[in-house]
Amino acid sequence: MPDILAVSRLCKTYASGHRALDDIDLTIRRGEIFALLGPNGAGKTTLISVVCGIVRPTSGSVTVDGHDTVRDYKAARALIGLVPQELTNDAFETVWGTVSFSRGLFGKPPDPGHIERVLKSLSLWDKKDNRLRTLSGGMKRRVLIAKALSHEPRVLFLDEPSAGVDVELRRDMWQLVRALRDTGVTIILTTHYIEEAEEMADRVGVISKGRIILVEDKVELMRKLGKKQLTLQLPQPLDRVPAALAPYALELSADGSELSYTYDTRSEQLDMVGFMRRLGEAGITFKDLHTTQSSLEDIFVDLVKQEAA
Repeated sequence: MPDILAVSRLCKTYASGHRALDDIDLTIRRGEIFALLGPNGAGKTTLISVVCGIVRPTSGSVTVDGHDTVRDYKAARALIGLVPQELTNDAFETVWGTVSFSRGLFGKPPDPGHIERVLKSLSLWDKKDNRLRTLSGGMKRRVLIAKALSHEPRVLFLDEPSAGVDVELRRDMWQLVRALRDTGVTIILTTHYIEEAEEMADRVGVISKGRIILVEDKVELMRKLGKKQLTLQLPQPLDRVPAALAPYALELSADGSELSYTYDTRSEQLDMVGFMRRLGEAGITFKDLHTTQSSLEDIFVDLVKQEAA
């Protein structure tokens, strides 16, 4: 199945001389959830704005399901739904009115049934006659999603969708995103909540200083770049790590009560039997042990640090 979105050699330089996007190549698979991660100012919002036709690129091209976003803007844009970061709603319009109006902007005929389904899926049905100014921030965020879905897009951009919303709404939105993906909608999200990407994404891209520095399947990324740590809790504190254990580069806690061994998951798995034997030979006993593995957030922070170095 062909990719639904293709970005080729995309650059954007503003009049100030700031190069926000620098020769970006990126393809998005049909029906996937793709998380775009990056620090503030990395170019995430600029990239989305170019793809959605809000900002014109300096060079390069973007196609959505085969439609060029510059030469065939109307057809390309009709395939895209965008949920922006900012809460920009007409305060005196009703929920039903603003969502229905958004559908009409894309030349779609009225479809009350579709609008009803969207509002119900977002728990907005009982608010359909409320004016937007009476809604909470979380409800306004849901209205933005409803507007983006009003014209039945095949690609949905969520730019920091959980900004300023509570944990319960965030979980509801994750559930909605999965449901949309199950209907064939391709989801592209940017987020500062890296647990969102870890929870939902099929693939992860990292952007830094206007360049894509990594694109990888999430599971494979965590397998290749993640680290595991084995921590031993000692019955008696140690003054130092025995010399016989030097090959393992063990770290002793400040109070001498824990020994930690960190290893790269890309290398062979730790030979636990051999390791325990070496501990015993060195006279080391322990009362408990536990292992931890790098989260996606740890990996992201390491990547960005490496890029900045």
